[in-house]
Formats: sequence, structure tokens, C-alpha cells
Amino acid sequence: MKHDAAPPPFLGSCLCGAVKYEVRSEIKAVSHCHCRMCQKTHGAAFGTYGSVPVGDFAITHGADVLRGRSSSPGVTRTFCSLCGSPVTWHSTHGDADSWISFTLGTLDTPIAPLKQRHIHLASKAPWHAADDASSRRQ
Repeated sequence: MKHDAAPPPFLGSCLCGAVKYEVRSEIKAVSHCHCRMCQKTHGAAFGTYGSVPVGDFAITHGADVLRGRSSSPGVTRTFCSLCGSPVTWHSTHGDADSWISFTLGTLDTPIAPLKQRHIHLASKAPWHAADDASSRRQ
């Protein structure tokens, strides 16, 4: 089943353009994560990610300015050291080790995922009401 409007590769970059990446397969598991770590990392109500097998994600420019930070045991988040844009999230726990998640906000190629899910809603920001009338496009 096709999940994206365009075929791979999908291209992405950080805010300042110093880090560029390529996604070489269809994007799977689009999720909006409401955990506190994602809220803190993104400075927002949630972080939005797409996931692909590790071998299908490649930094094509700026690996030297990409930095990693362990956000919890076995989880590393990467970001551009020049502009601060979060780029990836990777876990070494179980089957997750073979997947890498990247921030969809840094994707430059338009996509139209058919499936999306909200996760870790127990820590949802109390000030974010995604279903109320104020969040609908006017």
C-alpha cells in the first residue's frame, strides 16, 4: 500500500540547510508523539516523525555539524548544532534498533501519509486541544 504522494527518495534538511538527508524508501509509521521528551525537544505539544529502516536513511551533507544526545537509556536524538533543528530519533531497544525516525517538519519533499497515529497521549500537553473548533482551519 502506497503511503506517500511522491516516490522515494525523499529529501530533507534542517532550518539553516547545513544538514541534508535522504530517505530511500517509503515512509512508514507516521506518528505524533506526545511524550514529555518530544515536547521538550521540539518546544511544542508533540513531535511528528516518520520512520524507515536504518539503511534507508542517509545524511548527505553536514554530518560534521550533526550532534547526538541521549534523551533516555538507549535513545539518541540528533540535531543540527548550528540552528538546533531536531533531525532524528533512534532507539537501540529490541526491534526498534533496525528503524530510524526523522522529524517530518524537516522534510522538504511533500508527502501525504495515509495513516498517522498519536502516541503517548497520557502526557499530552493540557493546553493543546487538537479536536476543538479553534484548531480547525478557518
